[in-house]
Amino acid sequence: MAAIGQISTGITVDHRTLSKNNGALLSPPLSRTLISAGGKSLRQCPSLSVVRSIHNNTNEDHNRKVQAYAQNGAFDIGVLDDSEVDDAYKFAEARTRSNDSKRKTKIVCTIGPSSSSREMIWKLAEAGMNVARLNMSHGDHASHQITIDLVKEYNSLFVDKAIAIMLDTKGPEVRSGDVPQPIFLEAGQEFNFTIKRGVSLKDTVSVNYDDFVNDVEVGDILLVDGGMMSLAVKSKTSDLVKCVVIDGGELQSRRHLNVRGKSATLPSITDKDWEDIKFGVDNQVDFYAVSFVKDAKVVHELKNYLKTCSADILVIVKIESADSIKNLPSIISACDGAMVARGDLGAELPIEEVPLLQEEIIRRCRSIHKPVIVATNMLESMINHPTPTRAEVSDIAIAVREGADAIMLSGETAHGKFPLKAVNVMHTVALRTEASLPVRTSAIRTTAYKGHMGQMFAFHASVMANTLSTPIIVFTRTGSMAVLLSHYRPSSTIFAFTNQRRIMQRLALYQGVMPIYMEFSNDAEDTYARSLKLLQDENMLKEGQHVTLVQSGAQPIWREESTHLIQVRKIKIG
Repeated sequence: MAAIGQISTGITVDHRTLSKNNGALLSPPLSRTLISAGGKSLRQCPSLSVVRSIHNNTNEDHNRKVQAYAQNGAFDIGVLDDSEVDDAYKFAEARTRSNDSKRKTKIVCTIGPSSSSREMIWKLAEAGMNVARLNMSHGDHASHQITIDLVKEYNSLFVDKAIAIMLDTKGPEVRSGDVPQPIFLEAGQEFNFTIKRGVSLKDTVSVNYDDFVNDVEVGDILLVDGGMMSLAVKSKTSDLVKCVVIDGGELQSRRHLNVRGKSATLPSITDKDWEDIKFGVDNQVDFYAVSFVKDAKVVHELKNYLKTCSADILVIVKIESADSIKNLPSIISACDGAMVARGDLGAELPIEEVPLLQEEIIRRCRSIHKPVIVATNMLESMINHPTPTRAEVSDIAIAVREGADAIMLSGETAHGKFPLKAVNVMHTVALRTEASLPVRTSAIRTTAYKGHMGQMFAFHASVMANTLSTPIIVFTRTGSMAVLLSHYRPSSTIFAFTNQRRIMQRLALYQGVMPIYMEFSNDAEDTYARSLKLLQDENMLKEGQHVTLVQSGAQPIWREESTHLIQVRKIKIG
């Protein structure tokens, strides 16, 4: 039985002095500088042009660190003095004194021919998969049904393991037509695209989009498969677009076409997508990833449809088009989460913008407590090779440090030769990177949470847990408090107990949250005791260890509605 060690609802404020110089926040020469939690509000977020100027700024190192970390949430940044810079590098230094070795950044795996068997889904889950992605661009409903049934079977076997299901719509795509054999394009040669169906000549092929001629203009750059080949538009007729090849290559059937800097005028949700969405409703998937979202209207349209179906499914928008960047604030505000789909994003916009956009999208999502996934090409080389490039390893680490909730594997697990090795690489790199992140152990004056008791308690519970090096335990029916705690990125695991299987699966996406299914009794102490015993039996807690227990959130369970508690308990057996 656990004994109460102490009860606390506040944290000592750090009253260090701040000074201003030309409007910039200056960091005093201390070994640690605290940055405010939660980032700026959406109204205060800088535009993309401002983001670029920040990255090109020559401000002193302290100020740049302050800006970068403050936008991504509450961190206790280590500002190194000269003696610390000279210290030797330490391998795998624990992030906290409790040596919490659970990975917090979640892994999304795309299921395909390499991973769709029962054996492989089980192995992927044990290797670290948290979300199974169904790519509706491939396969049919029958094959995806098998995957859904297998994931649900896996989930039914455990109370402390859950795999969420994400259905990823195909969306509108402009593709070249079928060719009997590949056509080799050489730089400088003329090549044409026609809206007439069934054309396959050495210098002309069809496209599947009737408004293709109207969407492109003379001078536009056409990209094939995200830039593997490129062509410049020289002229056009009523049914033909005439181009000159810039970068050649082998043109095969049904290749994806983009126009640099433009989005097709096709609807974001096609007829096929609506059929797939209904399939998802029938199977009670956890998330939709909606492709090529151009504006918030698309999100509202889908959410209204789900409401009419009484379907409790969250909408993740894929940011992958030029139009989505123009409407980014309203899209992020309307959705339940976002995915940085860097493939098409880097095709429609200059590739040098992609890293800045990734950082901006992550920051915006985190500022309003919404999960964000970084996707595409994270371990692309491991489709064919057993080890990643060093640049891919750094890519994973950057996404983790920027604060992504999840990182995604596409072809690596769908049709790659080494799906399990890819998951293992992603797991170990994320875990090691998390171990290097700074820990917030003090609070500063802030008005960000006044009027929202749940946010305030989530923030202070995270600070308390970090200070005492304890895991956090929360009991939730809706998942809201676990989501708030995840936003503040405590250094140890958030054990989120819920009596709803749907909520358990949904929480599998959120950074740092370990969802656990448990029936709640009317006796709070009985439920506490059973939760602590479960964690002890699974060797996730030890006798003598402290835990931080939070009672707050949208729906009171045992407490009075006006009462919110943070408790620190010491584990005792017997």
